[in-house]
Amino acid sequence: MPETSIASPTIAQDALSTHAALWGRALRVFAWLSFLAQTIIIGTGGAVRLTGSGLGCSEWPLCTPESLVPIYADQGIHGIIEFGNRVMTGVVGIIALAVLLLVLARVGGKQLVFSALRFAAGGIGAAGVVFLIATLIDLPATPFAMGALLITVIVAIVRSMRLAPERRDLVILAWLVLAGVVAQALVGGITVLTGLNPFIVGFHYVSSLLLVCVTAAFLVRLYAPTGLRERAVPKWFAILTHVTGLALAVTIVFGVLTTGSGPHSGDADVLRHGFDATVLAHVHSWPGYILAALVLALTVSAWVLHLEPRRWLLVLVIAILVQVGVGVWQAREGLPPLLVGIHMVLASLSAAAYTVVVLHLKKPVDAQS
Repeated sequence: MPETSIASPTIAQDALSTHAALWGRALRVFAWLSFLAQTIIIGTGGAVRLTGSGLGCSEWPLCTPESLVPIYADQGIHGIIEFGNRVMTGVVGIIALAVLLLVLARVGGKQLVFSALRFAAGGIGAAGVVFLIATLIDLPATPFAMGALLITVIVAIVRSMRLAPERRDLVILAWLVLAGVVAQALVGGITVLTGLNPFIVGFHYVSSLLLVCVTAAFLVRLYAPTGLRERAVPKWFAILTHVTGLALAVTIVFGVLTTGSGPHSGDADVLRHGFDATVLAHVHSWPGYILAALVLALTVSAWVLHLEPRRWLLVLVIAILVQVGVGVWQAREGLPPLLVGIHMVLASLSAAAYTVVVLHLKKPVDAQS
């Protein structure tokens, strides 16, 4: 009996430790899947635009007024490509929800999980009511319903932040990804309903790129220790890093405008921005070269000074150089769809690498200091 009484707590502790390890492993797996899915959906979204399949499904959320799925005899390959991207949105949403529930379970246990599920049920119910009301008064029902669902998600984020006892960084990042997916679905619907307005299409891409950055940030914070953090680099280096981020943002914006003014508008009948694509291509390259120079300068400085983010800066400089090479190549080849698509995906990966660099500008405070 004494041996049993001594061993039992040990067995229970081992079981809890194993259980926690399994939950932690599951969270890491789904966090990586979320990052990969967000990157892949940029590729599938690019395929929709670059193959002229933007209106392959003429309706949203249905593909046609009569069918949820495309009918090959009517929509052809364009309908399949467009619908495949919509299916990918569902996959991204399911993975984001799984990450959120795993985080809430680890941070706050059943209370936070059930709270999130109640908000999910309430959001779906609110979306249904709004959909019905909008239908009765002859308004576009689905966008309004998705808007109601997004508002519910925002309220749920605020509540979770108040209830989470720890790791609020992971909680808010997980919620942001899920809210972003809902918002993306709403923007995607508006894109179809507005006949592929090029500015909305561009916003759709930029918001997808930001979600790649958020999932990358989640991975960094997931593996990072908890506690206070302090700057791990000189002040001038941190300032130059943020200036580099500004150059990256300007490069991406002009890249979006250039693509929106070029030959790949998503459908043969869609009008472009009206800008001169040739001029924009040159304007887009200017901040791109500045960005490459800044990243190279940061990388050399980081390795000379043995700074924390030096390895990720090396990843970033490689990504930027490849991106510049692909950009020059596609311009010389007349913007072939495959190279344009690769350029779009590389832009998101470059932004994700930059996000990781920024998060390595700080380090955990030494417990002995």
